[in-house]
Amino acid sequence: MRLSKFLAHAGYCSRREAEKIIKDDKVIINNVICNDFSYQVDEKDEVYIGNTHIVGQSEIELYILNKPKGYITSRKDELDRKTVYDLLPDNKQHLISIGRLDYNTEGLLLFTNNGDYARYYELPKNKISRTYKVKVYGNMQNSYIKKIKDGITIDGITHKVDEITLEKKLNTNNWFIMKLTEGKNREIRKIFESLNLVVNRIVRTHYGKYSIANMKLGEFKEVNAEKITA
Repeated sequence: MRLSKFLAHAGYCSRREAEKIIKDDKVIINNVICNDFSYQVDEKDEVYIGNTHIVGQSEIELYILNKPKGYITSRKDELDRKTVYDLLPDNKQHLISIGRLDYNTEGLLLFTNNGDYARYYELPKNKISRTYKVKVYGNMQNSYIKKIKDGITIDGITHKVDEITLEKKLNTNNWFIMKLTEGKNREIRKIFESLNLVVNRIVRTHYGKYSIANMKLGEFKEVNAEKITA
C-alpha cells in the first residue's frame, strides 16, 4: 500500500497530513527515514513516526460523541482548555475527529480510526448533510429566512444553507432547524451576526445518517460504519 494511504488507513492522520509528514522526514521505515511518496508498504515493514509504531488496519471503526459546550475539537490547546479527547476513553485516544465543532457548539461529533474515511465525510462534493438546532436572539424578520436561503455574502464569501425552518418562536428567542452540506468556519454564527442577530446556542443533531437521539450529553458510543464506495 502506498505510504500516505497506509498512514491514513492506520488512523494516524488524514491523507493530506500524511503527505506533509512524509515530506518533513518524520517517517521511519525499518530504521531508515523514508520521504518517498511512492513507497509501497508491505506487511514486513516496521513503520514509525517518532516513537509511535504505525500498525495497518483494515476494519473501519466509527464512534459518536455528544459533545458538550466548553470543549475544543483538538488533541491539545495552547490556552489549556479542555479538549474533546478528555471525553474519550484512554484506549480511543488515537481516533481522528471527522470535522470539528466550535468550542461553544454542542452535539454530534464523529470519530474514526481511518483518515480516508474521515476525509470522505468532510469533502463538500460528497454532499453529506449536517443538521443543527440553532437558538437565536433578536428581532427576526420574515424576510431574513429568504435572505439566508438565497445566500449571504460576508467578506467576499457566500454562505448558503440547504434548508432553514423556524421550529419554535418565543418572546425574544427563536429556534431554527438548519441543514448544510458544507460547514465553513463559524458559518451559522456569521450568517445571523450579519443580520444583527445573536446566536445563543448551536446543537448539531445529525451528520449524514447518524444522530444523537437518546444520547446523553458527553456520551461516547460506537456505531456501525456506513460502507462507502469511494
